[in-house]
Amino acid sequence: MTEKPRWLPPLVLFSDYRGDWKRYLKALYSYFESDFLRTRLHFRGRKLGLKRHPLLTGKEATFWHMISEGRSEASRQPDLRRCERIRWPRAIIENSNDPAVKVWETRRQNEHRICLWLEQQEYLVVLADRKGYLLPWTSYMVTDPHRKRKLQKEFEGQKQE
Repeated sequence: MTEKPRWLPPLVLFSDYRGDWKRYLKALYSYFESDFLRTRLHFRGRKLGLKRHPLLTGKEATFWHMISEGRSEASRQPDLRRCERIRWPRAIIENSNDPAVKVWETRRQNEHRICLWLEQQEYLVVLADRKGYLLPWTSYMVTDPHRKRKLQKEFEGQKQE
């Protein structure tokens, strides 16, 4: 990874909460609330909503998708690398015009998605396109070389269309 952009917030480290998961989760959710619930967010003029359901311990599905991984909602497990970057999705969305952020549209699982890839920091934000608004769908680290090549190919293919 190279030097991160000035607009990118610092990581929220588990160690700063002395390994206390409850305190850490509360802090993570507080950042999420501030970034996505208490203020209006737009991506290139389009309003962002949230995937609120299923609620788990009173927290929205979008929050869980930003801090955990797993195929089904019931089996998602916290991912500390995702947790540490809870403040990054909003910053990347707001700074999507920065050349450091690769932005393209694609289809995933028969749905229209918008990808925002901060490649130098190995981090991807995915927005789901809905009628009249967008949903922050997920965000995660991209460290696998095969996955990086796949994303680069998607990005380059979209640029040529």
